Amino acid sequence: MELTAIQKVAAYALPILFAITVHEAAHGYAAKYFGDLTAERLGRITLNPLKHIDPIGTILLPALSVLLGGILFGWAKPVPVNFSNLRHPKQDMLWVALAGPASNFFMALCWGVLLTRVAVFPISAQEFLSQMSVAGIQINLVLLVLNLFPLPPLDGGRIAVSLLPMQAAIKFARIERYGMIILIALLFTGILGVILSPVLRFFQQLLYALVM
Repeated sequence: MELTAIQKVAAYALPILFAITVHEAAHGYAAKYFGDLTAERLGRITLNPLKHIDPIGTILLPALSVLLGGILFGWAKPVPVNFSNLRHPKQDMLWVALAGPASNFFMALCWGVLLTRVAVFPISAQEFLSQMSVAGIQINLVLLVLNLFPLPPLDGGRIAVSLLPMQAAIKFARIERYGMIILIALLFTGILGVILSPVLRFFQQLLYALVM
């Protein structure tokens, strides 16, 4: 049965809200675990999507990137983390940064499992659940791969800073002030899609091997 326009919007909206909310909350939980309570004090360790939505990064840019036929692109309001409060700032930065992408892969797995089990639901719900599951897989894998791109202030940039020797890490971290400009330029020139496509295919194949 063909989905209505509202059902199609809901099929994509719900996975997007879950993807950005759990991603940001995961950073907050990881930061708290390793000693920084900044996000908790500001009420940002929450699954309430309204706390994480950025009008430009969560709504405008994703819509534009889809309309232009490029890779889905966007961001949420980042959960504040004071890395100096972590017990081992440079080492623990790795796990705090990795928590977000890891949560996206976990959610993609969950949507993949749901996709393989839609037959157990009533026939009237199967088309909607299939569409939502496919959307959930796509959105979470794109966010996973995008956030692993090694450019500050993305999670991949934080991971790189954590792994590099101290002097190199300090120099690399200075790129952060130009990071979003570089990222947007890479997006609209098509270079970002070329770089990320092979990584995205790898995670798609990995997910397929795990759940199909």
